[in-house]
Amino acid sequence: MPTTSAAARRTARRAALASATALVLLTAAGCSGGGDGDGAGDATDFAAQKLDWQPCPAPSQAEGGGTKPSPLPGGATWECSFMEAPLDYDDPGGDTIELALIRARASDPDRRIGSLVFNFGGPGGSGVATLPAAAVDYGTLRTRYDLVSFDPRGVGRSEPVECLDDQQMEEWVAEDSTPDTPAEVETFTESLTSFADACESNSGEALPHVGTTEAARDMDLMRQVLGDDKLHYFGISYGTELGGVYAHLFPRNVGRAVFDAVVDPTETSEQGSLGQAEGFQLALTNFLEDCVSRGDDCRLPGSTAGEIQDWIIRFLDGLDGKPIPGLGGRELTQSQGLNGIAQTLYSREYWELLEQALDEAEGGDGALLMAFSDALTGRNENGTYSNSQAAGSAIGCVDSKERYTLEQTRDALPRFEKASPVFGAFLGWGLMGCTEWPVPGTWTHPDVSAPGAPPILVIGNTGDPATPYEGAQRMAEALGEGVGVRMTYRGEGHGAYGNSACVDRAVNGYLLDGRVPKDGTVCR
Repeated sequence: MPTTSAAARRTARRAALASATALVLLTAAGCSGGGDGDGAGDATDFAAQKLDWQPCPAPSQAEGGGTKPSPLPGGATWECSFMEAPLDYDDPGGDTIELALIRARASDPDRRIGSLVFNFGGPGGSGVATLPAAAVDYGTLRTRYDLVSFDPRGVGRSEPVECLDDQQMEEWVAEDSTPDTPAEVETFTESLTSFADACESNSGEALPHVGTTEAARDMDLMRQVLGDDKLHYFGISYGTELGGVYAHLFPRNVGRAVFDAVVDPTETSEQGSLGQAEGFQLALTNFLEDCVSRGDDCRLPGSTAGEIQDWIIRFLDGLDGKPIPGLGGRELTQSQGLNGIAQTLYSREYWELLEQALDEAEGGDGALLMAFSDALTGRNENGTYSNSQAAGSAIGCVDSKERYTLEQTRDALPRFEKASPVFGAFLGWGLMGCTEWPVPGTWTHPDVSAPGAPPILVIGNTGDPATPYEGAQRMAEALGEGVGVRMTYRGEGHGAYGNSACVDRAVNGYLLDGRVPKDGTVCR
């Protein structure tokens, strides 16, 4: 396909959906529940509210922009509303926050089970914007569920966290994220401080209250407001962390729940980032080996996967000193080039486009690679930015109490570079993402133990770059015996549902009919 700006952007938007809004720019999200199971019991007055459902507007700039959701098959329309919740659940009589919701009603209302709530990942991703874009994959589930999603607090239209303005964001995403000289290190650390200061200046009062525990309490309030006895839930990527925290806080309120593209709840930030480095390296190697297997049809320079990887490293190193033309008069920098590569590894569907983007970039045209980078960093077509980066930082940093010094980061870099010659340094320097954050963190990693909860289906993908396969096993174990039900998808990309008929049958059978798959089921 031609790489005109419009075509490049359309392609990148499709890839953004495939990534389920996982943000590799951010420190790996350590997420933990740590609760006594009482949850929002002292905020029961909020549960009596009635939602005012109205036709959905177009997504806001903070949600990513675009057009209003198209009608569903059969003419059903999307409905949107706001739910009021306490800003601080420890002070339910204090300030409140409005959370944006979206739903599509069940297509077979006579057999309706209830609501199926989705979180597509991030942290920082807008569920209100993502659910309509992804709804084609969930048509079978909509027969018996109202499909529901939301912008978590601090995200999109739910009192969005604000940090940098659009011009500052343009400069920030282009900055060198792998500093090599003392001057570059100084610029890098100053940028972290400036970003944190801007977030505190523009959203300081909200920052302590946008964590995953609060979002889990919001979901239980949502369950009550929607009129459901149990929370039926589909969590993807970071959404599995959120689901695990919910199960820990409210085990008796869990209904039928699926975790796909599972975050490892047992890891520290460094362990999680190292896992991502290994995961993206694995996905890149698989892409390169596939390209080489096609012989002369592979357009990338080199006759082996190793030779092509060496060229990619040289190409990225070259961008460090000399960016190439990108989109709309902008230049593609090293950080944006690496972001673009990472974005395309979220789905095998985009391997062909990654090959095209790298081939064109070798010729000096970085438009397609920049379009993928824009998708990852939340840049809208009109040059504005969603608040996914700001919200992701705010959520991740109030969750994780780890704060890495420059010395600790430098000590860790060799481990990252060994894990991935391409992505290692990028993710290693990312450990400092919360170093200057103005709000203290909550935990090192989550407690997702959920004794008394019903079975939760936990699906791991052996080729997942962003949430490596081992995380699913550890999540299932951490949920507890008889709760975590493991399923393996032997495939590529971030997530399994929608990529495998075997997985789809198992998930649909569980969510629609309550048939729990056998623990250890393997799909290809």
